[in-house]
Amino acid sequence: MAATLTDVARKAGVSLATASRAFGEPDRLAAATRERVLRAAGELGYVTSSPATTTKTIGVVVPDVANPVYATLMKAIEGQAWHGRHRTVLFDADEDLRREREQIQRASQLDGMLLCSPRLPDDELLSLVGDTPYVVVNRQLEGAICILMDAEFGPTQAIEHLAALGHTHVAYASGPRGSWADARRFDSIARACERHGIRLTRLSHHAASIQGGRAAAAPAAASGATAVVAYNDLVALGVESGLSELGRHCPRDVSIVGIDDIDLASAVTPALTTVRMPIARSGALGVDLLLQAMSGAPVSDVATLNSQLIVRGSTAAPRRDTVPGSQA
Repeated sequence: MAATLTDVARKAGVSLATASRAFGEPDRLAAATRERVLRAAGELGYVTSSPATTTKTIGVVVPDVANPVYATLMKAIEGQAWHGRHRTVLFDADEDLRREREQIQRASQLDGMLLCSPRLPDDELLSLVGDTPYVVVNRQLEGAICILMDAEFGPTQAIEHLAALGHTHVAYASGPRGSWADARRFDSIARACERHGIRLTRLSHHAASIQGGRAAAAPAAASGATAVVAYNDLVALGVESGLSELGRHCPRDVSIVGIDDIDLASAVTPALTTVRMPIARSGALGVDLLLQAMSGAPVSDVATLNSQLIVRGSTAAPRRDTVPGSQA
């Protein structure tokens, strides 16, 4: 795969924005920093776009613009496109398959597309994109250039963490029914629970929102699980709020783990234990790979970016009287 600006930044030990300035605004950098970036680019064989390159317009289709994950993703996409003087147009599907279908059709009229966590079936997506260059973020689609946020390592770490604390029954609060990431996260969690001898209860699918989490709170309490792993941080926060209204305290009565590590996760009390996903990096890389594909450069089909468990205050050992076989 051809080197990207992200690769250059990593090798030079600088931010993506700094690497971009080395080519587009070199006067804003110290000479030593600029030289380090250019040397890294030379070693990797990175070729920047010519200043005469025509500005491109990129359509970005997201499931729900109100979700902080897609706000973060969009900010990274817009920033990376801006460095190349390209334009972006946002299309919000509002978690509605009919609307997603129409938005992809509109975006396909532009120079290229980034499809972020699309919900439609594979065959329909492939039909809709037609000949328009595109990259899929956070979903694997056969025959497409895909950027995946690892759905195995971080969620597996979450179960290992809960097992080490002594939890023997975990509930998983599912996200939207059509979410590719939801199915992969659950599969990883199920395999990890089986390895550790943990009973796993899968709760019904709910919206990927705080309200969706609140709807999952009563089933989570009824399941008897001492820990809940949620589809994302918003669902986790909603579960915590709903359990609190039911008189269940986190983490004294129920430990809660989210996924994504949005800014709010570290600001609530207790701070949320969560799986950090490479959201901004996925957006920036998506622009890089799309521009390469649009230029005819060879691009690898799949890039997988790592996830990592971040332990905070929402997880603790279960109360002794909730663990089977323990003495109160």
